Amino acid sequence: MTTAPALAPLIARTVAISDPGPLLELLPPGPGPVWLRRGEGLVGWGEAMRVDGAGASRFTSARRTWADMAQRSVVRDEVRLPGTGPVAFGSFAFSPASPAGGVLIVPEVVVGHRAGTWWLTTITAGGAIPAPVRLTRHEREPVSPEGTEFTPGARDPQDWRAAVAEVIDRIEAGQVEKVVLARDVVARTAQDVDPRDVLARLARDYPNCWTFSVDGLLGATPEMLVKLERGLVTSRVLAGTIRRTQNDEQDLALAASLARSSKDLEEHEYAVRSVAEALAPHCTTTNVPDSPFVLHLPNVMHLATDVTGVLADGATSLDLAAALHPSAAVCGTPTASAADLIEAVEGMDRGRYAGPVGWVDAAGDGEWGIALRSAQFDPEDPRRFRLFAGCGIVAGSDPDAELAESEAKLLPIKGALSR
Repeated sequence: MTTAPALAPLIARTVAISDPGPLLELLPPGPGPVWLRRGEGLVGWGEAMRVDGAGASRFTSARRTWADMAQRSVVRDEVRLPGTGPVAFGSFAFSPASPAGGVLIVPEVVVGHRAGTWWLTTITAGGAIPAPVRLTRHEREPVSPEGTEFTPGARDPQDWRAAVAEVIDRIEAGQVEKVVLARDVVARTAQDVDPRDVLARLARDYPNCWTFSVDGLLGATPEMLVKLERGLVTSRVLAGTIRRTQNDEQDLALAASLARSSKDLEEHEYAVRSVAEALAPHCTTTNVPDSPFVLHLPNVMHLATDVTGVLADGATSLDLAAALHPSAAVCGTPTASAADLIEAVEGMDRGRYAGPVGWVDAAGDGEWGIALRSAQFDPEDPRRFRLFAGCGIVAGSDPDAELAESEAKLLPIKGALSR
């Protein structure tokens, strides 16, 4: 783990500001952390502190360093809302074996918006007083890349279909109950891509998702792994998917069939159970609805359940994200057996796809989604990206249907990277 300059205390100041316009338009050129939904959230730029972790300790090292820094920070916060004061944006690898590891980044500047309140936070490390910041809007029409080529990643579609069939055989043999199998696609653009354009298109087209960007990983996830706000814990579980037809009448019929599908309900039950069991040690009470609802997104519909609880210990949002990862929604059931099968059959390193992504503030409040509907920028080539999609496999799954579902899940990020 490297923590430069982690040993130096942070100095942060948060002030209320008037409406500066759309937050994405404040981002200067270059990568910057983003967490937005329906125009609210956080954007940042610069780097006051960075914490890198690896292996099985990637969460532990990040949690300890951030807790230490939060305790020693000098903070003047005139707004006092979740997300004010010093904030760290984070992203973590799905597997402890992945070289992608994990990262927490504390920007030098953070601008936030929540329920009609806007704020500006400036952060420095090493004892320097934060300099005044003048916000500048970078108004521009998002550019859609032309001539983008999509090619198979680790496996071509038919090889991946065969892997799904193998997993179904293992499930039917009683080795596991559910396995989430993912695949990747490589995108190559004809021109360099500005991340701000991709984020703007995702935020516009998928307003009900959380648009995110952390250290080269960006996307729009529909799934909230965990949110902690002043003692209230919330987790949105998605499992069970059907593709939309863009015909309202047909989509209503499909939604009804999804809600009755024994295969999808079984897959969803595994995911909800894994989340409730992981939250139970940290909560005095948890509330799990009796049945899921159907979440309608522009490209697909999901079975969804919002699990809530009241925090019983001093866990932070990052602690809870670590406890919940990996849920059955992105790994399987039983977790250890499903993870072993993924390692043996999937044939690729997921990197930080399907890992926690989000933010945590000095009080421990924060929001952590699951990095879905996402792409990883290639740090060596600004025109190359890895796109990811995964499907939950249970007894009764059909390889052709799962391949079609994965294509539907790739549509958001493919659309943001092409015309």
